[in-house]
Amino acid sequence: MKDISILIPENFAVDEVEDLREKINHLISEGEKDFVLDFSSCKFIDSTGLGVLIAVYKKCTGFNGSLKLHSMNPQVMKVFKLTRLDKIFDIQK
Repeated sequence: MKDISILIPENFAVDEVEDLREKINHLISEGEKDFVLDFSSCKFIDSTGLGVLIAVYKKCTGFNGSLKLHSMNPQVMKVFKLTRLDKIFDIQK
């Protein structure tokens, strides 16, 4: 199957994360399991956003799928490095 690309909003925080969770859960229920999250517009991520990404990662890998993150700006990448999540996620340029 082809990777499903999803654009992450500019501020990936409490108010926006539920939409992503619902969208991915719906796609997984339809048989999709490989996702690419496009961070090109994202300038901020909080702990809620990170928590949702971890939950989605676990769900995807539980179905032998994949979750790739790409086009991350330096500020957002700094959060991933500080939390050491850059070692967990497949982060592409």
